[in-house]
Amino acid sequence: MIRVAVADDQAVVRMGLRALLEREPGMECVGEAADGAGALALVRRTRPDVLLLDIRMPGMDGLAVLRAVAADAGLAGTRVVMVTTFAVDEYVFAALQAGAAGFVLKDGAPDELVNAVRVVAAGEALLSPSITRKVIGLFGRHGAGPVEGLDTLTPRERELVAWVATGLSNEEIARELVISPETVRTHVSRAMVKLRARDRAQLVVFAMRAGLTPPA
Repeated sequence: MIRVAVADDQAVVRMGLRALLEREPGMECVGEAADGAGALALVRRTRPDVLLLDIRMPGMDGLAVLRAVAADAGLAGTRVVMVTTFAVDEYVFAALQAGAAGFVLKDGAPDELVNAVRVVAAGEALLSPSITRKVIGLFGRHGAGPVEGLDTLTPRERELVAWVATGLSNEEIARELVISPETVRTHVSRAMVKLRARDRAQLVVFAMRAGLTPPA
């Protein structure tokens, strides 16, 4: 059972997310919060597997909540998916840097959000294609920079890190490269250790900083 908490300042949105989650097999909504302070208290009380978190909320905003969750060793088992109407570059990158495992838009299809919960709960990162394009565009304008540990990666690991930055799951990458998901997972895990990435989402940030892109 995937335990999910919901934090959004709009009651209608919370109601919709709860209804969506509760009709999905293998998922349950463990609580709701209408502001940042309430969201943090909810996570500390229920320790969900996934927190669906809005960026813009009164008082303590979503980014502050995300940073507090990431800094709390006792909440290491909680993955955070940012859910927002704002696909603005600086919010996306700030959320990824702060430790978000996923980033989806409120106006996306319901099955996309459900898939995001499942993917993130399984330990992977998820970015919607539109958000991935925005982040890649941002780094394209700012240029690549040095990433400590990049020279320790094998050519295959560098290639897989580049594919991770496209927002695809291990299974999707495996289909693109005609290899097994287990092979993808092994190379990605080794790259995370070498780059000291705390999670897959941080690996996306490293890849973009280094300017890594999949072979054409």
